[in-house]
Amino acid sequence: MSADETPKPTLVERMRAQREIHALRPLYLRVLITVAGFTLLFTGLAMLVLPGPALAVIPIALAILSLEFAWAGRALETALVKAEQAKQSAKETSRTQRIIVGVAIGLAVIAAVIASIQWEIPIVPFT
Repeated sequence: MSADETPKPTLVERMRAQREIHALRPLYLRVLITVAGFTLLFTGLAMLVLPGPALAVIPIALAILSLEFAWAGRALETALVKAEQAKQSAKETSRTQRIIVGVAIGLAVIAAVIASIQWEIPIVPFT
């Protein structure tokens, strides 16, 4: 087996290895990283109801916090497993299911445009 064929460690394995390195860092740096992790986590949670990429920020925050806290590592592992299941489920959809979803999205857009015209709701704010 050549160097190109060696399997890459999974994200969870890399995070566990990084946790061991993190434990050797000075206390002030660990506190700073923890504060940054919680700041990102709260920002991501706020983005669930506010505009922003919450589904990207929250896993990053959990990855940072998993260096210090086991609960964050478990939450991150659970999120990664669920994401992999969703990815697999999306791959397994049939052509008919994809067509039905596409038609449903198209009908929803058409309904939104008709409602906007009917009730005089501006599609672009401040117009």
